[in-house]
Amino acid sequence: MSFILGLTGSIGMGKSTTAQMFVDEGCALWDADAAVHRLYAPGGAAVAPMAEAFPEAVVEGGIDRGALKRAIAADPGALKRIEAIVHPLVGADRQAFLAEATADIVVLDIPLLYEGGSERMMDAVAVVSVPPELQRERVMARGTMSETQFGAILAKQMPDAEKRARADYVIVTDTLDHARAQVRDVVADIRRKSADA
Repeated sequence: MSFILGLTGSIGMGKSTTAQMFVDEGCALWDADAAVHRLYAPGGAAVAPMAEAFPEAVVEGGIDRGALKRAIAADPGALKRIEAIVHPLVGADRQAFLAEATADIVVLDIPLLYEGGSERMMDAVAVVSVPPELQRERVMARGTMSETQFGAILAKQMPDAEKRARADYVIVTDTLDHARAQVRDVVADIRRKSADA
C-alpha cells in the first residue's frame, strides 16, 4: 500500500519543480493539471461532454482553454458547469493512477487541494511556500499575466499562511538546493514512519 502525499501551493511557489524532486527520490507523481490536459486533448474523455455543453470550445478535436476562459467571462454559471463535467473525470483519472502505482510514496500534485477538500484522502500534505514578494516576482517574470490576473488567482486560493498552518510538511522553495534538501527530509521521514508502522 502506497503512502499518499498531497502536494499543493499557491501560484509561483515552485510546486512543479518540487514535484519533480519527489520523482527524483523514487516517488510516483500524479499531476492534476496534466490530467486536465489529457482529458482536453483530442480523444480525451472530457471532449465529448464538453462539446455538448460548450460547442464553441472544441478546436481541432480538442478543448481550447482560451475558448473556455471566454465562456466563463461571458457567463458566470459556466465555471460550475465545466467543473461538474471535469472534476469527476479528473477523480477517475487519479483513481486509475493510484490503482496502478507501485511506488512506496505516491505524490498527488493538486493546486487547489485544500480548496477542494482533497486533503481528506491524503496520508499527509506538503505545502510549497516562499515569501509573497518572491512569489510575485516569479509570477510576473513569466510574462504571461497582469497584476490584475495575478490578484484574481490569489483571491481564489486559500492564503499561503493558512495552507502552511494546515500542512504536515512545509517546503520553502527559495533556492533549488534548499528545496531539494527538504524534499529528501520529507521522503526520509515518511519512509521511516512507514517502516515503523
